[in-house]
Amino acid sequence: MRAVVLLSGGLDSATVLALAREKGRDCYALSLRYGQRHAAELGAAARIAAALGAARHEIVDVDLSRFGGSALTDATIAVPERPGAPGAIPVTYVPARNTIMLSIALGWAEVLDAGEIHFGANAVDYSGYPDCRPEYVAAFERMANLATKAGVEGRPIRICAPIIDMSKAQIIREGARLGVDFSATVSCYQADGQGRACGRCDACRIRRDGFAAAGVADPTRYR
Repeated sequence: MRAVVLLSGGLDSATVLALAREKGRDCYALSLRYGQRHAAELGAAARIAAALGAARHEIVDVDLSRFGGSALTDATIAVPERPGAPGAIPVTYVPARNTIMLSIALGWAEVLDAGEIHFGANAVDYSGYPDCRPEYVAAFERMANLATKAGVEGRPIRICAPIIDMSKAQIIREGARLGVDFSATVSCYQADGQGRACGRCDACRIRRDGFAAAGVADPTRYR
């Protein structure tokens, strides 16, 4: 079975790609250049796609920085370096990003006659994003099969979020089991052009704590 895999270049999506390959899927990796300040993740995505045997890797341009509204797409909004209030949606949330990414993945899946779309939504060690919840994944799948020729003709497309219930430590252990080279991944919201992490942002904190909890050596390159 063919599958489209959303690949950001971070450790979550790298593990998702490895899991899909383990299941025997013929994987087509999709990344978005959306005006993110941490664009170094795209180089990481290309390396990961090659290392994990993706059949093809595409980078699609959708410039969300034209709208701003997020610390990841608007240079005037600072990336927070300490945890926000419990339950609050942080300024690193990019409005509708996952919906846009999944919609593009859905179009490619139809062209490929792929039966699955895999992405690294996580509802445990996540940052409070509304488009990482199980309810969202289920709702998008329902929409996808109402809105597509494939769905109407009885070839439904599944939206797979295999790490949605895992802690960061569990994700890291799964990736390590599957041979993911975490040193090639970029998670930092403020990574420099070489992909080196700031060590201070929320993404760095969650990643560092995950490696510690997993008992796996942290190969992250810090500035």
